[in-house]
Amino acid sequence: MEVDCQPEDPMVSAFEDECVELCDVKDMRLEADAVVNDVLFAVAQMHVSKNLNNSSDVAYINVETREGNHYCLELTEAGLRVVGYAFNEVDEDLSTQYHETVYSLLDTLSPGYREAFGNALLQRLESLKQNGQ
Repeated sequence: MEVDCQPEDPMVSAFEDECVELCDVKDMRLEADAVVNDVLFAVAQMHVSKNLNNSSDVAYINVETREGNHYCLELTEAGLRVVGYAFNEVDEDLSTQYHETVYSLLDTLSPGYREAFGNALLQRLESLKQNGQ
């Protein structure tokens, strides 16, 4: 049986819109792993929580700054924010600002992160300079 679907057919249009939305959805568990890998060099320790319930729309990351402060971060489509001041701790009453990037969030939390990031950037620039690029 052959079905003739016209581009203006509302069923086809709705299906295409839904498919595009589904394809654009990020899995926060994968995003959390990428976040950790990006900045691990500039913090004391950082890992995706194994104790909290991570899903495709929310993931939790534990981070210890170079100053020794512990945080639990929430990662969603809205960005990253502090949800607790200990590993695997989510304080529902805590209302903190969302940050678009982990760099922005850590820059506000940790002078040691800022210094490590700046030093890594300088080393990379020196390396490029020595290679004549």
